[in-house]
Amino acid sequence: MIVLGTRGSQLALVQAHLVVAALRRLPSAPEAVVRVVQSDGDLSPDASLTDPQVDGWFTSRLQQELAAGSIDAAVHSAKDLPTATPAGLTVAAYLERADFRDVVITRAGVPWLQLRPGCRLGTSSPRRTVQLRAVRPDLNFPKIRGNVPTRLGLVDQGEMDGVVVAAAGLLRLGLLGRAQPLDPHRECTPAAGQGAIALEARADSCWLHVLAALDHPPTRLAVEAERRLLGRMGGGCQLALGALAEPIPAGGWLVSAAYSADGAGLRREAAVVPDLLAADALGELVGRLGGPG
Repeated sequence: MIVLGTRGSQLALVQAHLVVAALRRLPSAPEAVVRVVQSDGDLSPDASLTDPQVDGWFTSRLQQELAAGSIDAAVHSAKDLPTATPAGLTVAAYLERADFRDVVITRAGVPWLQLRPGCRLGTSSPRRTVQLRAVRPDLNFPKIRGNVPTRLGLVDQGEMDGVVVAAAGLLRLGLLGRAQPLDPHRECTPAAGQGAIALEARADSCWLHVLAALDHPPTRLAVEAERRLLGRMGGGCQLALGALAEPIPAGGWLVSAAYSADGAGLRREAAVVPDLLAADALGELVGRLGGPG
């Protein structure tokens, strides 16, 4: 029996059960159970997610339980994973990525570009705030906390005129119908790994070969490239950086990034990369963004 650890939010549980369903489809399907592990972020609902000290708040307790052997695999939203993997652990699989875009939910479905000046568009993400402010500098972007249903409730209760969330979470919760997708190249480039589910395990686990059967190689290539770009910019999940790697029909990959060093000026860059494993290509992009390279 394989024990899967997950956070206890509605979305996290849905994602964990997607993993259970994927395991059941394997030829020699192992029995799988889900165990809830409360994260630091869940236990500190009033803490600011823009504080650099919170990097890893949604993953560290799961990683501790994994290292201690209390669980066999941790189910993460890949965008929550810090760029440095703890010693003795490895990302054993990335499930096929869902929609990687950010979306806006507004009251009465008003198009977000038509919101009145001064309207409140809530988000906890510096990355989202700086990009959307570049498009609509006349809006307010208050910081909010809470899971996806809680954030949608802020709109329904009139506390916010709109909120910004990830499309994949809405899709998995069956709530995507209300969403207005944001252009990932002109409006809001997503977080590194957004839309992907990552399965982390001990590097010496007897379950590695089973988990590896769930791995989606194109998703792994894209997400790992995005995470390397994030790491080379010197940041974690709260850095104001969007990163997206997409395959292109002619071959190779389009790597797009949006970055703000100070929360004000925004730089957008893109490069066609024949090989995502070529570190120099990502380094060139980092240099153009103004990062450490």
